[in-house]
Amino acid sequence: MPKPHPAGEPIAKQLGDSWPVDTPGGRYYAEFDDESPVTREGQLIFFAQFLRVGGRWERFVSHCPLSYEGNRGSRVVDVLGTATLSVLCGHWRYAHINAVRGDTLNPGLLGMSTTVSEDVVRRAMKRMEEDKGLAWLGGELRACVQPVLSQSWISRPALLSGVARLAVHQNQRKIRVSLQHENSQELAQAIAQVSNTLQRFWLIAEHWSVQQRWNLLLTHIFRHWLGGKWLGMLPPEAESLLSG
Repeated sequence: MPKPHPAGEPIAKQLGDSWPVDTPGGRYYAEFDDESPVTREGQLIFFAQFLRVGGRWERFVSHCPLSYEGNRGSRVVDVLGTATLSVLCGHWRYAHINAVRGDTLNPGLLGMSTTVSEDVVRRAMKRMEEDKGLAWLGGELRACVQPVLSQSWISRPALLSGVARLAVHQNQRKIRVSLQHENSQELAQAIAQVSNTLQRFWLIAEHWSVQQRWNLLLTHIFRHWLGGKWLGMLPPEAESLLSG
């Protein structure tokens, strides 16, 4: 069984430390500070980590009924990533997409090589057959919630505002995040704890199937309500991750 914390990958013990965060765009190192960064969606690194560990982004991109041929065609991940970043910024029109074109930090978190224009996204949506597009989106939504549909939940979503900046030193990408909230210290500690848990899960479950990783995350998130039950079939290694 792989060790949760192999040598050379220490998990941050103090809030001022940096810790590894694996995203669809590769590994970054996160830390919190109080300086004045430049981008508004600073907390996206932790959402990207969640997508990576749960396998949701890779499945979302690979199942998309959109393809390009030739060297001049856009990459599917760049098109979907641009649209996703726009939605996460609260946009609801194609014209708003150009507002994310200057973002040099967040596209890399999703494995994008660049953002694309609103015209590229618009044309991509038109190229998709409607029935295939609806089946794709419906299937992704069902795959996210299917393991917990038999349960009754009451949830209260929390929205965080943060800013961040990217620094590169000796080929190590580090993102410094500053939260704009009256309880920023408590929030930073909570986020760091969740991020470290996701990293521990990733080190063990990296080679599991997407569905197994997603069931693991949902089982951990709702463990207090599940009474020790596991959602779906999980490998025996899950015992060490869910016993805490």
